[in-house]
Amino acid sequence: MIRSLAIQVAIFVIIFNVISWFRATSMLSTETQLSPESSVLTTLMNEKIQLLSNDKETVIYFFAPWCQICHLSIENLEEFYLENENINVIAVALDYVDVKEVRDFANQHELTFPIALGNEAIKHQFSISAYPSYYVIDKENKVVEKSLGYSSKVGMYLRTL
Repeated sequence: MIRSLAIQVAIFVIIFNVISWFRATSMLSTETQLSPESSVLTTLMNEKIQLLSNDKETVIYFFAPWCQICHLSIENLEEFYLENENINVIAVALDYVDVKEVRDFANQHELTFPIALGNEAIKHQFSISAYPSYYVIDKENKVVEKSLGYSSKVGMYLRTL
């Protein structure tokens, strides 16, 4: 009984990882170099921000305020951000109705990292097809990791090693 359950769990994990890998193939490839001419976005605090590393490894997290998986994983990202001073986090809101919707999302989860207001051009530039999606970029603005879907705080940490 236990052996059968272990085999089923192993098969599920393998299938889940294959599906996740396949879905992520539509994202930017690792080794993609982001250019300093990347679009400048406005944050909820009405500041300008570029989706670049600024000499620190950076997680760029794309979300939609209506996405239930985003609601579940964003708190992991907040904890990760608070515990890792050496890593930048920038969240980019996409597919939102109005700024109030994004602000309500940020307030509900008490987010402290910058939240940029994205647009269709950014969505296209970063090949975002589902939420949440995120990239890890190194100090030279090269994509070193990418992922799609829910991630735990440990998962985010492991992707930034």
